[in-house]
Amino acid sequence: MTHPVQVDVATAPNPYRVYVGKDLINQLDTILTAAGSTGRRFIVSSPPIWKLHGSAIAGTVRGEEPILIPDGERSKTLQTVMHVYEALIRGRADRGSTIVAVGGGVIGDTVGFAAATFLRGIQLVHIPSTLLAQVDSSIGGKVGVNHALGKNLIGAFHQPLVVVADPKLLVTLPRREFRAGLYEVIKYGVISSPNLFNQIGRDLAAIFKHDAEVLVPIIAESCRIKANIVAKDERESGLRRTLNFGHTVGHAIEAVSRYRRFRHGEAVAYGMLAAAHIAVSKQLLKDEDRRALAAIIAQLGPLPSVSDLSTNQILEAIHHDKKVLKGQLHVVLPTMIGDTTIVSDVTEDDLEGALRAIGMRRAD
Repeated sequence: MTHPVQVDVATAPNPYRVYVGKDLINQLDTILTAAGSTGRRFIVSSPPIWKLHGSAIAGTVRGEEPILIPDGERSKTLQTVMHVYEALIRGRADRGSTIVAVGGGVIGDTVGFAAATFLRGIQLVHIPSTLLAQVDSSIGGKVGVNHALGKNLIGAFHQPLVVVADPKLLVTLPRREFRAGLYEVIKYGVISSPNLFNQIGRDLAAIFKHDAEVLVPIIAESCRIKANIVAKDERESGLRRTLNFGHTVGHAIEAVSRYRRFRHGEAVAYGMLAAAHIAVSKQLLKDEDRRALAAIIAQLGPLPSVSDLSTNQILEAIHHDKKVLKGQLHVVLPTMIGDTTIVSDVTEDDLEGALRAIGMRRAD
């Protein structure tokens, strides 16, 4: 039997804990109370997620009727946040209240932004229901919404009170959505842990069977990597930028396709392949490591095609990316499986070559 794992995120002034383990949703009231959520709790989720998991969660979390909002990147807007504000105001939420976000990364980011800004900030709890959210977006305090010109351009830093990651919630995920989360786990392997990287390929069959004996350690290790980075660089002034590996091109793909065709993890997978191509061209990465990355991504299954996207569209979207600092684009490039570097000398020619290498067309 796999025992729950606790990962501490040492952010100042409010450190918090991530709990990872099967059947933890049955202990939510105890966990949240121990973490300091003693006031009223307002659960925010999406209709599909609540239909799947609402009965289990509502029975263990004292609180009001759930606030249900639309899911998906196209709903990650200020308009959706306004809907949450209105429900909180009508429910007479106060500064002692806690917002409990139940869902994937979009729900967590959107609800987190509402928590960060309602009454200038109230307590937030994450109960992530997707693999991507469990290993990545629920940890670190980055919350926000999209703008038509770019992803996550409107946001804040607001650390949660506690995160509860139960792999039992992943059983209902469509296979494609589950795979999308695994691409983020691969990211953690590339930036920090060759062992984690190799484990994905070695235990893939058990992973896809949702074997808790395998999943809990993988989720916990991903959480530890992010927790260590966030503790050292909460506001993304340096080290934390390594978590953006694959996201420069990935976010551009999402923006150009209007957040309709690609899961976030799929876009990041393409972004990692593009970054690896640039790293090899700059002699920062051995081609055998690039091939290893390409092989493990292919092992998970086919990615949606990018052949109809033009390199010019992607380059234009990259110019609007929030990783542009003082007019200069900073790109995370791998130097080996387990380490990266941040460079600011990637040219448009470098990017175009990488985009063509991953299957995009040159603009007419």
